[in-house]
Amino acid sequence: MSLHPFGAPPRTPLLPPLRVPALLRSCHLEPALAVTVLVTALAVAGGRGAAGAALVAGAVLAGQLSVGWCNDAVDARRDTLCGRRDKPAATGELLPGTAAVAAVAALGLCVPLSLLSGAVAGAVHLGGVAAGWAYDLGLKRTVLSPLPYAVGFGSLPAFVTLGPPSPSWPAWWAVTAGALLGVGAHVVNVLPDIEDDLATGVGGLPQRLGRTACRSSAPLVMLAAVGVLVVGPPGAVGAPAWALAAAAGTVAVAGTAVPSAPGSRRPFRAAVVVAGAAVTQLLLSGSDMV
Repeated sequence: MSLHPFGAPPRTPLLPPLRVPALLRSCHLEPALAVTVLVTALAVAGGRGAAGAALVAGAVLAGQLSVGWCNDAVDARRDTLCGRRDKPAATGELLPGTAAVAAVAALGLCVPLSLLSGAVAGAVHLGGVAAGWAYDLGLKRTVLSPLPYAVGFGSLPAFVTLGPPSPSWPAWWAVTAGALLGVGAHVVNVLPDIEDDLATGVGGLPQRLGRTACRSSAPLVMLAAVGVLVVGPPGAVGAPAWALAAAAGTVAVAGTAVPSAPGSRRPFRAAVVVAGAAVTQLLLSGSDMV
């Protein structure tokens, strides 16, 4: 029999309740969706059909979510020290262990979804996802930090073209542009947090170069990606392609070279627009990337 006048006192939960919105904020949903939409567009343009494009979308989204949750789980303590209020695992809204479980679950889903596009295509995509995990688990602290981004983004055109119905390796310019966009994404993603990163021992290549160098180099890398897509495919370059490249250049410079407020998402959103311009360039050229 309880001695408490109103029965047993309510138990204080040892763990915070699982909040789906917090879990979604922890997975870096905006970049995950952006990458998924752009690669799905490539799959449609590459003739993968509705079913094939849906498989590509599912695999890419699962892979991106796994990398995002892994990042927040690994960085929870560092983000707490930096006072990151936008990271649920740092504020206590989400346990780092919960983010880690979500990352493993998403990775487990990514494996069969990737392999449904074929063994070679699936292996290529899973290699790109593995590069993202390698970044989260240690390479982000080294001068090799751009490498996982280059591998991860560079593998996406191959994932599209190596799947059915007509598997083939992508053209060099498609892979090169993907890798360059990945490196550009790395630089702009680092820009808002360079000082916090250096203070907590994250010394990737952009952090070592510094904010000024990153602002200058990010638009150049992204423009190089668009340039490769303009001049790489066979055939004459039309006025729409040059106009698209000019528009992408304007956005890249405005988004990164022009100083922005601390923590601003403008550089990242500029990179998404440039990546969208790159995909549009593929559609305009009528190329199948092979």
